[in-house]
Amino acid sequence: MTKLRGMRLIVWGSGAMAGAGAVAARSADAATLPKAFAMVPAAKVDSGDTAWVLIAAALVLLMTAPGLALFYGGMVRRKNVLATLMQSFILAGLISVQWVLFGYSLAFSPDHHGLIGGLSWIGLNSVGAAPDPDYAATIPHSVYMLFQCMFAVITPALITGAIAERISFKGFFLFSLLWATCIYDPLAHWVWGAGGWLHQMGALDFAGGTVVHISSGVSALAAALLLGRRMGYPHEPMTPHNLTMTVTGAGLLWFGWFGFNAGSALAANGLAASAMVATHVAAAAASLSWMATEWTVRGKPTVLGAASGAVAGLVAITPASGYVDPMSALIIGAIAGAVCFFAVGVKFRVGYDDSLDVVGVHCVGGITGALLTGVFASKIINPAGADGLLNGNPGQVLVQFIAVAASVAFAFAGSLILLKLVDVLVGLRVDSEEEQMGLDLSQHSEVGYALED
Repeated sequence: MTKLRGMRLIVWGSGAMAGAGAVAARSADAATLPKAFAMVPAAKVDSGDTAWVLIAAALVLLMTAPGLALFYGGMVRRKNVLATLMQSFILAGLISVQWVLFGYSLAFSPDHHGLIGGLSWIGLNSVGAAPDPDYAATIPHSVYMLFQCMFAVITPALITGAIAERISFKGFFLFSLLWATCIYDPLAHWVWGAGGWLHQMGALDFAGGTVVHISSGVSALAAALLLGRRMGYPHEPMTPHNLTMTVTGAGLLWFGWFGFNAGSALAANGLAASAMVATHVAAAAASLSWMATEWTVRGKPTVLGAASGAVAGLVAITPASGYVDPMSALIIGAIAGAVCFFAVGVKFRVGYDDSLDVVGVHCVGGITGALLTGVFASKIINPAGADGLLNGNPGQVLVQFIAVAASVAFAFAGSLILLKLVDVLVGLRVDSEEEQMGLDLSQHSEVGYALED
């Protein structure tokens, strides 16, 4: 997400006589000056920018359904495939309605002490065809809202992979609504909102390393710990029932991620092109890195590993995509592929049941990418950003670390509280009979495959 920019007026005086001075203007950050001295260019809708961001919003929706739905759906056992698909699909409805009613207002409306937006945009009041110069001066405000809605949709859907095959639908539904409201919306305001405290501190998160991936990955860990292991884990085999579905989902995620990252430029310009190149390069490098690491450690490369590696690279490049050059993106992807491979194995040593490796890929990948953004970021790529460690600004690594730590602490503690609340109100986990039967039948009275005996 590019920083808010403005114009600063400097008056050069050459004498005491009125009118004897000359006036010049140069670019600077309007936030550093009194409003009386800020010159903000008039907002005007650009048809090319608008068309690109509309397409990008559609691409991000595709990431959730069918992309993430298929990616997760193929990795569960056959008796849970429909329930897993449903968890991603229904959030496109639930979170979109929440976003329109009050979620967008909480995340992006005028600031309250750097922590949360207000309710001035409730029901999309004042969110229409005119641009909002605080966020995007060349597209309608409603288009910006829609683009951000798709981020809000996919983020709680990511959590479901850690608690697949054992959470009740009513528990999942209520938790997702509360989580979006109490965790995602405030965190989005911290990082992207005008006046958000992490934004003001200078934290770099172009498209959601902290807001989307770290928050969902840490919350997934909290949920996996609270719900406990699946029946029979880790002694019984729980192999994916349809890896062709998973690879299809991974391909759709890769495709949709171009909208996720390049769309965050909010314009059809060189920055969008740079972000798209970085996104693709990082995904490719991470897929190869995961495969090579797995091949070395386990003797054979797996298709699931190659697909998971690509997703790990996409996660890691997300915060950096608008701030780094292609070679930096390649390095970030290569590091993320290997790091996330080993991170996934931690669950077997520690003993928690992260069903579909959300913690190892999204939490660890998001943290890796956020910190490496502080290493490789360059103002040559994005003048509205900041230089990182390798470009003479070691302090950016500390800023990134503070953003990561704040996101981890807030999402983990907040998720534990919400999970316990939901468990008291409606229950979180299905009973042993329902789990044995499978969530397709026990929660939805349907089966994914009508197979004859």
